[in-house]
Amino acid sequence: MWNEPEAHAVVDLFCGAGGMSLGFQRAGFRLLHAADCWAPAVHTYRHNFGNHVLQRQIDCDIEIPRAAVIIGGPPCQGFSSAGRRTDDDERNSLVTVFAQIIARARPTAFVFENVEGFLTGARGRFVIDLLRPVIDAGYHVHLRKINAANYGVPQHRKRVIAIGGLGWEPSFPEPTHSAHGAPGAGLASRVLPPTPSLADALASLPQPAVSGPPPVADHVAKPLGGEDLDRAKLLRPGQTMRDLPEHLWHESYRRRAFRRVMDGTPTERRGGAPSGVRRLRADQPSKAITGGARRDFLHPDEHRPLTLRECATLQTFPDPFVFTGSQSDRMLLIGNAVPPKLAEVFARQLLADLECARGGNCHGRLLSFLPTLSAGMSPVLEEVSERVRREFSPAAARENQGVLWP
Repeated sequence: MWNEPEAHAVVDLFCGAGGMSLGFQRAGFRLLHAADCWAPAVHTYRHNFGNHVLQRQIDCDIEIPRAAVIIGGPPCQGFSSAGRRTDDDERNSLVTVFAQIIARARPTAFVFENVEGFLTGARGRFVIDLLRPVIDAGYHVHLRKINAANYGVPQHRKRVIAIGGLGWEPSFPEPTHSAHGAPGAGLASRVLPPTPSLADALASLPQPAVSGPPPVADHVAKPLGGEDLDRAKLLRPGQTMRDLPEHLWHESYRRRAFRRVMDGTPTERRGGAPSGVRRLRADQPSKAITGGARRDFLHPDEHRPLTLRECATLQTFPDPFVFTGSQSDRMLLIGNAVPPKLAEVFARQLLADLECARGGNCHGRLLSFLPTLSAGMSPVLEEVSERVRREFSPAAARENQGVLWP
Protein backbone atom coordinates (compact mmCIF):
# COMPACT_ATOMS: atom_id res chain seq x y z
CA MET A 1 0.00 0.00 0.00
CA TRP A 2 1.18 3.57 -0.67
CA ASN A 3 2.60 4.86 2.59
CA GLU A 4 1.75 8.55 2.26
CA PRO A 5 0.05 10.84 4.78
CA GLU A 6 -2.56 11.87 2.20
CA ALA A 7 -2.98 8.45 0.60
CA HIS A 8 -6.79 8.77 0.44
CA ALA A 9 -6.91 12.51 -0.18
CA VAL A 10 -8.32 14.01 -3.36
CA VAL A 11 -7.86 17.29 -5.20
CA ASP A 12 -10.73 18.18 -7.54
CA LEU A 13 -9.83 20.61 -10.33
CA PHE A 14 -12.56 22.26 -12.42
CA CYS A 15 -14.83 20.96 -9.68
CA GLY A 16 -18.10 22.56 -10.79
CA ALA A 17 -20.93 21.78 -8.38
CA GLY A 18 -18.94 18.86 -6.97
CA GLY A 19 -20.53 15.77 -8.49
CA MET A 20 -17.20 13.97 -8.78
CA SER A 21 -16.18 15.09 -5.30
CA LEU A 22 -19.41 13.73 -3.83
CA GLY A 23 -18.85 10.34 -5.42
CA PHE A 24 -15.27 10.14 -4.14
CA GLN A 25 -16.36 11.28 -0.69
CA ARG A 26 -19.01 8.57 -0.55
CA ALA A 27 -16.40 5.98 -1.55
CA GLY A 28 -14.20 6.92 1.40
CA PHE A 29 -11.79 9.52 0.04
CA ARG A 30 -11.05 12.75 1.90
CA LEU A 31 -11.66 15.97 -0.02
CA LEU A 32 -8.50 17.99 0.47
CA HIS A 33 -8.83 20.81 -2.05
CA ALA A 34 -11.02 21.93 -4.95
CA ALA A 35 -10.87 24.76 -7.44
CA ASP A 36 -13.02 26.36 -10.12
CA CYS A 37 -13.10 29.79 -11.73
CA TRP A 38 -16.90 30.18 -11.85
CA ALA A 39 -18.43 31.84 -8.80
CA PRO A 40 -21.76 29.90 -8.77
CA ALA A 41 -19.82 26.63 -8.88
CA VAL A 42 -17.54 27.67 -6.03
CA HIS A 43 -20.46 28.91 -3.91
CA THR A 44 -22.39 25.69 -4.53
CA TYR A 45 -19.38 23.53 -3.74
CA ARG A 46 -18.59 25.48 -0.58
CA HIS A 47 -22.18 25.23 0.65
CA ASN A 48 -22.20 21.44 0.31
CA PHE A 49 -18.61 20.46 1.12
CA GLY A 50 -16.85 23.20 3.07
CA ASN A 51 -14.20 25.88 2.72
CA HIS A 52 -11.49 23.82 1.03
CA VAL A 53 -12.62 25.14 -2.37
CA LEU A 54 -11.12 28.24 -3.96
CA GLN A 55 -12.31 30.43 -6.80
CA ARG A 56 -9.28 30.73 -9.06
CA GLN A 57 -8.08 30.43 -12.61
CA ILE A 58 -6.53 27.03 -13.16
CA ASP A 59 -3.27 27.06 -15.10
CA CYS A 60 -0.18 24.90 -15.31
CA ASP A 61 1.51 26.72 -12.42
CA ILE A 62 -1.32 26.35 -9.92
CA GLU A 63 -0.18 25.38 -6.44
CA ILE A 64 -2.19 22.52 -4.97
CA PRO A 65 -1.75 20.37 -1.85
CA ARG A 66 -0.05 17.03 -2.23
CA ALA A 67 -2.66 14.30 -2.61
CA ALA A 68 -2.81 10.71 -3.82
CA VAL A 69 -5.49 11.40 -6.42
CA ILE A 70 -6.31 14.34 -8.68
CA ILE A 71 -9.67 14.31 -10.40
CA GLY A 72 -11.27 16.73 -12.82
CA GLY A 73 -13.29 17.51 -15.90
CA PRO A 74 -11.93 20.57 -17.72
CA PRO A 75 -14.71 22.68 -19.29
CA CYS A 76 -15.85 20.99 -22.45
CA GLN A 77 -18.08 23.47 -24.27
CA GLY A 78 -15.52 23.92 -27.05
CA PHE A 79 -16.18 20.39 -28.31
CA SER A 80 -19.58 19.59 -26.81
CA SER A 81 -22.22 18.15 -29.13
CA ALA A 82 -24.79 20.38 -27.43
CA GLY A 83 -23.64 23.21 -29.66
CA ARG A 84 -21.51 23.89 -32.68
CA ARG A 85 -17.94 22.89 -31.95
CA THR A 86 -15.05 25.32 -32.02
CA ASP A 87 -11.67 23.62 -32.08
CA ASP A 88 -9.79 26.80 -31.17
CA ASP A 89 -12.00 27.56 -28.16
CA GLU A 90 -9.62 28.56 -25.36
CA ARG A 91 -11.41 26.16 -22.99
CA ASN A 92 -10.05 23.28 -25.04
CA SER A 93 -6.52 24.18 -23.91
CA LEU A 94 -7.56 23.34 -20.36
CA VAL A 95 -7.21 19.67 -21.29
CA THR A 96 -3.50 20.36 -21.75
CA VAL A 97 -3.46 22.29 -18.47
CA PHE A 98 -4.98 19.34 -16.62
CA ALA A 99 -2.48 16.90 -18.15
CA GLN A 100 0.49 19.12 -17.34
CA ILE A 101 -0.67 19.57 -13.75
CA ILE A 102 -0.81 15.78 -13.40
CA ALA A 103 2.67 15.42 -14.90
CA ARG A 104 4.08 18.05 -12.53
CA ALA A 105 2.22 17.12 -9.31
CA ARG A 106 2.66 13.36 -9.89
CA PRO A 107 -0.27 12.03 -7.85
CA THR A 108 -0.50 8.29 -7.38
CA ALA A 109 -3.53 8.28 -9.67
CA PHE A 110 -5.78 10.59 -11.63
CA VAL A 111 -9.29 10.44 -13.08
CA PHE A 112 -10.37 12.61 -16.03
CA GLU A 113 -13.92 13.04 -17.37
CA ASN A 114 -15.23 14.77 -20.47
CA VAL A 115 -17.90 14.71 -23.16
CA GLU A 116 -17.76 12.24 -26.04
CA GLY A 117 -16.95 15.06 -28.46
CA PHE A 118 -13.56 15.23 -26.76
CA LEU A 119 -12.55 12.21 -28.84
CA THR A 120 -13.07 13.79 -32.24
CA GLY A 121 -12.47 17.48 -31.46
CA ALA A 122 -9.72 18.88 -33.69
CA ARG A 123 -9.46 15.39 -35.23
CA GLY A 124 -8.03 13.87 -32.06
CA ARG A 125 -5.68 16.64 -30.99
CA PHE A 126 -7.17 16.87 -27.51
CA VAL A 127 -6.81 13.13 -26.95
CA ILE A 128 -3.10 13.47 -27.68
CA ASP A 129 -2.94 16.65 -25.54
CA LEU A 130 -4.19 14.61 -22.59
CA LEU A 131 -2.29 11.38 -23.14
CA ARG A 132 1.17 12.57 -24.20
CA PRO A 133 2.15 14.52 -21.03
CA VAL A 134 0.84 11.92 -18.59
CA ILE A 135 2.27 8.91 -20.42
CA ASP A 136 5.63 10.68 -20.75
CA ALA A 137 5.47 11.28 -16.98
CA GLY A 138 5.11 7.53 -16.33
CA TYR A 139 1.35 7.00 -16.07
CA HIS A 140 -0.36 3.80 -17.16
CA VAL A 141 -3.66 4.94 -18.63
CA HIS A 142 -7.07 3.63 -19.62
CA LEU A 143 -9.10 5.89 -21.93
CA ARG A 144 -12.61 4.74 -22.72
CA LYS A 145 -16.00 6.01 -23.74
CA ILE A 146 -18.76 4.85 -21.42
CA ASN A 147 -22.49 5.27 -20.95
CA ALA A 148 -23.35 6.29 -17.39
CA ALA A 149 -26.51 4.17 -17.66
CA ASN A 150 -24.28 1.07 -17.57
CA TYR A 151 -23.10 2.16 -14.12
CA GLY A 152 -26.53 2.65 -12.56
CA VAL A 153 -27.19 6.28 -13.49
CA PRO A 154 -30.79 6.67 -14.71
CA GLN A 155 -29.86 8.48 -17.91
CA HIS A 156 -28.05 7.75 -21.16
CA ARG A 157 -25.00 9.94 -20.66
CA LYS A 158 -22.07 9.08 -22.92
CA ARG A 159 -18.80 10.34 -21.55
CA VAL A 160 -15.06 9.77 -21.84
CA ILE A 161 -13.18 8.60 -18.76
CA ALA A 162 -9.42 8.35 -18.37
CA ILE A 163 -7.81 6.66 -15.36
CA GLY A 164 -4.07 6.72 -14.79
CA GLY A 165 -1.70 5.18 -12.25
CA LEU A 166 1.86 6.44 -11.76
CA GLY A 167 4.06 3.45 -12.53
CA TRP A 168 1.27 0.95 -11.86
CA GLU A 169 -1.81 -0.36 -13.66
CA PRO A 170 -5.20 0.78 -12.34
CA SER A 171 -8.38 -1.12 -13.12
CA PHE A 172 -11.19 0.20 -15.25
CA PRO A 173 -14.52 -0.65 -13.57
CA GLU A 174 -16.74 -3.12 -15.37
CA PRO A 175 -20.36 -2.10 -16.02
CA THR A 176 -22.74 -2.72 -13.14
CA HIS A 177 -26.05 -2.41 -15.01
CA SER A 178 -27.64 -3.32 -18.32
CA ALA A 179 -29.52 -0.61 -20.16
CA HIS A 180 -31.74 -0.09 -23.16
CA GLY A 181 -33.21 2.85 -25.02
CA ALA A 182 -30.09 4.26 -26.71
CA PRO A 183 -27.67 3.06 -29.41
CA GLY A 184 -25.00 0.81 -27.92
CA ALA A 185 -26.58 0.75 -24.46
CA GLY A 186 -27.16 -3.00 -24.55
CA LEU A 187 -23.67 -3.85 -25.75
CA ALA A 188 -22.04 -3.54 -22.31
CA SER A 189 -24.10 -6.35 -20.79
CA ARG A 190 -27.53 -7.91 -20.93
CA VAL A 191 -27.29 -10.05 -17.78
CA LEU A 192 -26.65 -7.36 -15.17
CA PRO A 193 -29.40 -5.68 -13.12
CA PRO A 194 -31.36 -3.21 -15.23
CA THR A 195 -30.55 0.48 -15.02
CA PRO A 196 -33.22 2.39 -13.06
CA SER A 197 -35.74 4.01 -15.36
CA LEU A 198 -36.74 7.66 -15.23
CA ALA A 199 -39.89 6.65 -13.34
CA ASP A 200 -37.82 4.64 -10.85
CA ALA A 201 -35.51 7.57 -10.24
CA LEU A 202 -38.25 10.15 -9.74
CA ALA A 203 -40.59 7.95 -7.71
CA SER A 204 -39.36 9.31 -4.37
CA LEU A 205 -40.06 12.94 -5.25
CA PRO A 206 -43.39 14.52 -4.26
CA GLN A 207 -45.47 16.49 -6.72
CA PRO A 208 -43.73 19.76 -7.53
CA ALA A 209 -45.06 23.11 -6.44
CA VAL A 210 -46.74 25.34 -8.99
CA SER A 211 -46.80 28.28 -6.61
CA GLY A 212 -45.62 28.80 -3.09
CA PRO A 213 -42.75 27.04 -1.29
CA PRO A 214 -41.67 23.80 -2.99
CA PRO A 215 -41.70 20.52 -1.01
CA VAL A 216 -38.05 20.01 -1.97
CA ALA A 217 -35.59 22.72 -3.01
CA ASP A 218 -35.86 23.59 -6.71
CA HIS A 219 -38.87 21.32 -7.22
CA VAL A 220 -41.09 23.89 -8.94
CA ALA A 221 -43.15 23.14 -12.05
CA LYS A 222 -43.23 25.71 -14.83
CA PRO A 223 -46.68 25.86 -16.46
CA LEU A 224 -46.77 25.88 -20.24
CA GLY A 225 -48.94 28.09 -22.41
CA GLY A 226 -49.51 29.02 -26.03
CA GLU A 227 -47.65 27.00 -28.65
CA ASP A 228 -45.50 25.33 -25.99
CA LEU A 229 -48.64 23.77 -24.52
CA ASP A 230 -49.89 22.87 -28.00
CA ARG A 231 -46.63 21.00 -28.63
CA ALA A 232 -46.79 19.21 -25.30
CA LYS A 233 -50.34 18.00 -25.89
CA LEU A 234 -49.34 16.41 -29.20
CA LEU A 235 -46.10 14.75 -28.14
CA ARG A 236 -46.27 11.17 -26.89
CA PRO A 237 -43.49 9.58 -24.81
CA GLY A 238 -40.37 9.20 -26.92
CA GLN A 239 -41.48 11.64 -29.59
CA THR A 240 -39.58 14.78 -30.55
CA MET A 241 -40.22 17.98 -32.45
CA ARG A 242 -39.83 16.22 -35.81
CA ASP A 243 -43.04 14.32 -34.94
CA LEU A 244 -44.95 17.61 -34.77
CA PRO A 245 -46.60 19.53 -37.61
CA GLU A 246 -44.05 21.86 -39.17
CA HIS A 247 -45.95 24.97 -38.11
CA LEU A 248 -45.15 24.03 -34.48
CA TRP A 249 -41.41 23.66 -35.05
CA HIS A 250 -39.18 26.17 -33.26
CA GLU A 251 -37.41 28.41 -35.73
CA SER A 252 -34.09 27.42 -34.12
CA TYR A 253 -34.97 23.76 -34.70
CA ARG A 254 -35.81 24.46 -38.32
CA ARG A 255 -32.43 26.14 -38.84
CA ARG A 256 -30.49 23.35 -37.14
CA ALA A 257 -32.42 20.60 -38.92
CA PHE A 258 -31.30 21.92 -42.29
CA ARG A 259 -27.88 23.17 -41.24
CA ARG A 260 -26.00 20.47 -43.13
CA VAL A 261 -27.65 21.72 -46.31
CA MET A 262 -27.37 25.40 -45.50
CA ASP A 263 -23.73 25.64 -44.48
CA GLY A 264 -22.16 22.29 -45.31
CA THR A 265 -20.92 21.82 -41.75
CA PRO A 266 -18.96 18.55 -41.56
CA THR A 267 -20.62 15.74 -39.60
CA GLU A 268 -18.02 15.76 -36.81
CA ARG A 269 -18.68 19.46 -36.13
CA ARG A 270 -22.44 19.36 -36.38
CA GLY A 271 -23.30 17.47 -33.19
CA GLY A 272 -25.91 15.32 -34.91
CA ALA A 273 -29.45 16.10 -35.93
CA PRO A 274 -31.34 18.11 -33.29
CA SER A 275 -34.36 16.69 -31.51
CA GLY A 276 -35.73 19.99 -30.22
CA VAL A 277 -38.42 19.42 -27.61
CA ARG A 278 -38.64 15.77 -26.54
CA ARG A 279 -41.11 14.01 -24.29
CA LEU A 280 -39.15 11.55 -22.19
CA ARG A 281 -40.18 7.96 -21.61
CA ALA A 282 -40.92 6.83 -18.08
CA ASP A 283 -39.92 3.22 -18.73
CA GLN A 284 -36.36 3.97 -19.89
CA PRO A 285 -33.41 5.86 -18.49
CA SER A 286 -33.63 9.56 -19.30
CA LYS A 287 -31.76 11.17 -22.15
CA ALA A 288 -28.63 13.00 -21.03
CA ILE A 289 -29.30 15.86 -18.63
CA THR A 290 -27.55 18.98 -19.92
CA GLY A 291 -27.77 22.68 -19.23
CA GLY A 292 -30.67 22.80 -21.70
CA ALA A 293 -32.68 19.94 -20.19
CA ARG A 294 -35.51 22.12 -18.90
CA ARG A 295 -35.84 23.71 -22.31
CA ASP A 296 -35.63 20.45 -24.27
CA PHE A 297 -37.29 17.77 -22.12
CA LEU A 298 -40.94 17.32 -21.18
CA HIS A 299 -42.07 15.20 -18.26
CA PRO A 300 -43.23 11.78 -19.53
CA ASP A 301 -46.77 12.09 -18.10
CA GLU A 302 -47.42 15.78 -17.48
CA HIS A 303 -47.54 18.79 -19.80
CA ARG A 304 -44.55 20.55 -18.29
CA PRO A 305 -40.75 20.61 -18.36
CA LEU A 306 -38.74 18.75 -15.77
CA THR A 307 -38.09 20.66 -12.58
CA LEU A 308 -34.55 21.56 -11.54
CA ARG A 309 -34.80 19.00 -8.74
CA GLU A 310 -35.93 16.28 -11.12
CA CYS A 311 -32.89 17.04 -13.29
CA ALA A 312 -30.65 16.88 -10.22
CA THR A 313 -32.22 13.58 -9.18
CA LEU A 314 -31.62 12.08 -12.62
CA GLN A 315 -28.02 13.23 -12.16
CA THR A 316 -28.10 11.23 -8.85
CA PHE A 317 -27.67 14.22 -6.55
CA PRO A 318 -29.45 13.70 -3.20
CA ASP A 319 -32.41 15.92 -2.28
CA PRO A 320 -30.49 17.88 0.40
CA PHE A 321 -27.81 18.95 -2.09
CA VAL A 322 -28.18 22.70 -2.64
CA PHE A 323 -27.42 24.52 -5.89
CA THR A 324 -26.83 28.27 -5.70
CA GLY A 325 -27.02 31.14 -8.18
CA SER A 326 -29.71 32.12 -10.67
CA GLN A 327 -32.05 29.53 -12.12
CA SER A 328 -29.98 29.35 -15.31
CA ASP A 329 -26.79 29.04 -13.20
CA ARG A 330 -28.29 26.17 -11.22
CA MET A 331 -29.43 24.35 -14.36
CA LEU A 332 -25.97 24.70 -15.87
CA LEU A 333 -24.34 23.41 -12.67
CA ILE A 334 -26.62 20.38 -12.69
CA GLY A 335 -26.22 19.65 -16.39
CA ASN A 336 -22.43 19.98 -16.40
CA ALA A 337 -21.86 17.83 -13.32
CA VAL A 338 -20.44 14.34 -13.20
CA PRO A 339 -23.23 12.15 -11.75
CA PRO A 340 -22.13 11.34 -8.18
CA LYS A 341 -23.20 7.70 -8.58
CA LEU A 342 -20.95 7.31 -11.61
CA ALA A 343 -18.04 8.93 -9.78
CA GLU A 344 -18.61 6.67 -6.77
CA VAL A 345 -18.32 3.49 -8.86
CA PHE A 346 -14.97 4.63 -10.24
CA ALA A 347 -13.80 5.91 -6.85
CA ARG A 348 -14.53 2.61 -5.09
CA GLN A 349 -12.57 0.66 -7.69
CA LEU A 350 -9.69 3.10 -7.44
CA LEU A 351 -9.71 2.95 -3.65
CA ALA A 352 -9.42 -0.84 -3.80
CA ASP A 353 -6.62 -0.56 -6.35
CA LEU A 354 -4.69 1.89 -4.18
CA GLU A 355 -4.62 -0.61 -1.32
CA CYS A 356 -2.32 -2.88 -3.31
CA ALA A 357 -0.77 -0.49 -5.82
CA ARG A 358 2.98 -0.67 -6.22
CA GLY A 359 4.89 1.83 -8.27
CA GLY A 360 7.91 0.69 -10.20
CA ASN A 361 7.46 0.77 -13.95
CA CYS A 362 8.58 4.27 -14.84
CA HIS A 363 7.63 3.89 -18.50
CA GLY A 364 4.12 5.13 -19.08
CA ARG A 365 1.80 3.47 -21.57
CA LEU A 366 -1.76 3.34 -22.79
CA LEU A 367 -3.37 0.26 -21.26
CA SER A 368 -6.65 0.47 -23.17
CA PHE A 369 -8.37 2.71 -25.65
CA LEU A 370 -12.08 2.15 -26.33
CA PRO A 371 -13.51 5.13 -28.23
CA THR A 372 -16.94 3.75 -29.07
CA LEU A 373 -19.69 1.60 -27.59
CA SER A 374 -20.79 0.27 -30.97
CA ALA A 375 -19.28 -1.85 -33.70
CA GLY A 376 -18.98 0.95 -36.23
CA MET A 377 -17.02 4.19 -36.21
CA SER A 378 -17.36 7.47 -38.05
CA PRO A 379 -14.55 8.32 -40.48
CA VAL A 380 -13.20 10.92 -38.05
CA LEU A 381 -13.21 8.48 -35.14
CA GLU A 382 -11.41 5.92 -37.29
CA GLU A 383 -8.81 8.57 -38.06
CA VAL A 384 -8.42 9.41 -34.37
CA SER A 385 -8.14 5.75 -33.43
CA GLU A 386 -5.40 5.22 -36.00
CA ARG A 387 -3.58 8.30 -34.74
CA VAL A 388 -3.66 6.95 -31.20
CA ARG A 389 -2.33 3.62 -32.48
CA ARG A 390 0.59 5.35 -34.15
CA GLU A 391 1.37 7.65 -31.23
CA PHE A 392 1.30 5.04 -28.47
CA SER A 393 2.82 1.87 -29.93
CA PRO A 394 -0.26 -0.34 -30.03
CA ALA A 395 1.71 -3.26 -31.47
CA ALA A 396 3.59 -3.50 -28.20
CA ALA A 397 0.48 -2.73 -26.19
CA ARG A 398 -1.45 -5.61 -27.76
CA GLU A 399 0.96 -8.03 -26.15
CA ASN A 400 -0.50 -7.06 -22.79
CA GLN A 401 -3.56 -9.03 -21.76
CA GLY A 402 -6.81 -7.08 -21.60
CA VAL A 403 -5.81 -4.25 -23.89
CA LEU A 404 -8.80 -3.00 -25.85
CA TRP A 405 -8.45 -1.51 -29.30
CA PRO A 406 -11.19 -0.91 -31.86
